[in-house]
Amino acid sequence: MDIPSFEGFERDLQAAGEGKEGLVIDVRSNGGGWTTDYLLATLMVQRHAFTAPRDDTSGIKAYPQSRLPLAAWTRPAVTICNEDSYSNAEIFSHAFKTLKRGPLVGQTTFGAVISTGAHALPGGGYVRIPLRGWYVAGSDMKMENNGAVPDVIVAQLPTEDIDATEDTQLRTAVETLLSQLASDPRNGAW
Repeated sequence: MDIPSFEGFERDLQAAGEGKEGLVIDVRSNGGGWTTDYLLATLMVQRHAFTAPRDDTSGIKAYPQSRLPLAAWTRPAVTICNEDSYSNAEIFSHAFKTLKRGPLVGQTTFGAVISTGAHALPGGGYVRIPLRGWYVAGSDMKMENNGAVPDVIVAQLPTEDIDATEDTQLRTAVETLLSQLASDPRNGAW
């Protein structure tokens, strides 16, 4: 969760997301970083207008992506997390759920949310020291030792972590997203 990975997310969101109805965001086994607010900037854009070409009869309500500072995803989305999601992946999972952006699916995250800074030691080494705690807005729950709890709890067998064809958490996330498409107020937006 750094700038190169965010730029890849933004690029892939534009390329792979074009014309799609839903988005699955997977932060499983993610060690963290600091880009939650960048991701939320792409996922929390509020629709205020739409455009249509002159004499258009398609009924498509669009908005020119070139007018937005970042790529935007305004349609339904779901996020998958697991017990190996740490730090900023957990902050993102908490935020996604707290802001009601969509369902959170998978296993409760680890609860390793602290901000750290690196300090140099004599001899070329360094030590990381906690700088601040993180709390969930609204509930004031401390994120350290309190992982993000999914709306849909789904265990995954360890063998599925390396299986190219079976992924229970991903399948459940897709099924959850598809079951909610018709009733999601974001469906069809942009």
